Amino acid sequence: MTVLVDVQIVRPRTLAAVRREVAPAEVVSAWGPAVGKVWDFIRSQPGLWTDGHNIFVYHHSNVPDAPILCEFGVEVTCTFETVAEVYATETPGGEAAVAVHRGPYHRLNEAYAAITEWMAANRREAAGLCWEIYGDPTPDPALTETTVVQLLK
Repeated sequence: MTVLVDVQIVRPRTLAAVRREVAPAEVVSAWGPAVGKVWDFIRSQPGLWTDGHNIFVYHHSNVPDAPILCEFGVEVTCTFETVAEVYATETPGGEAAVAVHRGPYHRLNEAYAAITEWMAANRREAAGLCWEIYGDPTPDPALTETTVVQLLK
């Protein structure tokens, strides 16, 4: 399946998040417990969430296979005071390469590969931050949408 890459000026999105530093192979097992803490917090704060999505921000190192600083979050309506591990943060704003992945999560690498190929073909560089915006789950994983955003230098 061909994944299209679009250049967009993205705006910051306010998140409630929990931060974890994990090895690249451990992201799959780290996100569930972390975002669970965020949802527990959001449920205790009326009005903080309306219809925002899960958004996971990755701060990549320049060192191959180095741990990744991850912010596992949920889009919320406003900032708030930190409670335990849950804190307010934002996705960055600026120029980004954006790809929409349609299908199961284990194939998200196709969107990342498309962005990497696009950057090489267009002589663009990553700024070290990317994030995934998870669409609403569907009964058929082939119809699930996840937007991958790569901030550009």
